[in-house]
Amino acid sequence: MVILNQTPLHGLGTIGASQFFSLLGWKFYDADDYHPKENRMKMEKGIPLNDQDRIPWLCNLHDILLRDVTSGQHVVLACSALKKTYRDILIRGKNGAPLKSGKSREEEKPAEVQLLVVHLSGSFEVISGRLHQRKEHFMPPALLQSQFDTLEPPSPPENFIQISVDKSLSEIIAVIMETLKMK
Repeated sequence: MVILNQTPLHGLGTIGASQFFSLLGWKFYDADDYHPKENRMKMEKGIPLNDQDRIPWLCNLHDILLRDVTSGQHVVLACSALKKTYRDILIRGKNGAPLKSGKSREEEKPAEVQLLVVHLSGSFEVISGRLHQRKEHFMPPALLQSQFDTLEPPSPPENFIQISVDKSLSEIIAVIMETLKMK
């Protein structure tokens, strides 16, 4: 089982979450750690990422998740997978990416990752306030609006739950763990 923490600038508190899930023996990844240098430089300059910037990054994350899940490892990924297409890439790798016109995809079953999307929802004001408290991160607060503009909240048939960022970290984790027990 893979949990994807999905919201603009994931308000989960990656340090606290990584420590909690580590105690359970689950690997924790912060997707921001895997952005290529070009993406980081672009964001540092206040330029929002586009699909061409994000797709290779998401494919790389899929490969990491698939490797761990295939070996039986439980994984949590904190990632602002803002669009359904991005979440599809995390599940199916490059086979989840949109096709360029004129190309056809081979008829093979892609390697998939089972995914529970934990959509942490919150107002622009709350998330902006938390973002302004972050120190030494390559993404400036000015890019938050572009993430809200891009956001496509998960919807059926996606496997997801929605939790307010107004809850404490321990409350959020309790809801996630209860949901996993029911799956």
